[in-house]
Amino acid sequence: MEINPNKSKALSFTRAQVKDQLNYSLGDQKIPEASCCKYLGIIIRSDLSLTDQVNCTVQKAWRALHFVMRIVKKGNKNTKS
Repeated sequence: MEINPNKSKALSFTRAQVKDQLNYSLGDQKIPEASCCKYLGIIIRSDLSLTDQVNCTVQKAWRALHFVMRIVKKGNKNTKS
């Protein structure tokens, strides 16, 4: 299995206010540090907060609700009953 350094991110899990700079590398390429990343559909933050994941889930729910409401609004009697 080959790891692509261009698609990799370094993430340090801590609640500390000041954290040391990460200097991870794979081969000759440096892996950039990130405060959050998406892994298997879940947004993971370095401070272990779930706010980004909750906000993303709420946005998806609102989009689905608005989609259904548009269909019902434009639909006929069979759609609305």
